[in-house]
Amino acid sequence: MEVVGDLLGRDRRSRDPALVTPDGRERTAHDLITNAYKAANVLRYLGAREGSTVAVDPAPGLHATLAFLGAAGLGATVRFDPAAGVAAGDRVVVTPVDRERPLDPDPGTNLAAFGGPPERPETTHWEQELWSENPATPPATVSPSDPVLRTDDGTVPHGRLVDAAETTATDRGIDAGTRVVVRTTFADPRAIAAGVVAPLARGGVVVLAGPAEETAASEPRGDLAVVDDPDADPPEPARIDVATLPSLVG
Repeated sequence: MEVVGDLLGRDRRSRDPALVTPDGRERTAHDLITNAYKAANVLRYLGAREGSTVAVDPAPGLHATLAFLGAAGLGATVRFDPAAGVAAGDRVVVTPVDRERPLDPDPGTNLAAFGGPPERPETTHWEQELWSENPATPPATVSPSDPVLRTDDGTVPHGRLVDAAETTATDRGIDAGTRVVVRTTFADPRAIAAGVVAPLARGGVVVLAGPAEETAASEPRGDLAVVDDPDADPPEPARIDVATLPSLVG
């Protein structure tokens, strides 16, 4: 695997579980990949292309995951900060509908909201477009040196993110069926590498639990928790503290 889009190969579509949303619903690899294609097509319709930036809400959820995978497949860079994306004039901003009102993008930035119909007519209703979109793979040419994530400190290329994910998977024994529980946000690229790319690359399951302080920690939801707080005490039998991993920004 050289780029994040390699996770979306048609030959990887199976009936094995690949994602569990915070409400406990499971999605198969077939569902996840097909819906990532749809997300890519929605983003492409809104103007995302190679070299553009898509800002996405950092809370770990289904639509944030699909937007990340779809944008990465297109060759667009993802910034997990909608407000910063509006300020920077990013091509597309994807946000929960209850956070639509404060965002006032300039012309050239298209806003999409999920979680219900948006308030403003010019805002795209993300789910409505997603579920009606063509599940065909959009054309794109992406190389390992192309940026896939953008933060305040710089960008992360596809190759570096994929390599970090592979290293984490090898070091922590993530393989087919391993359930990796994301108990932090997507704001840190290391959380994306360890919590999303690593399990998907190995045929494991991404379990989106949300930040530790916002989720009940009485019952384990998987085999390995991804956290960003050294004092966190997740119920899973093992953990990865992203703060201890090498920085990916450079």
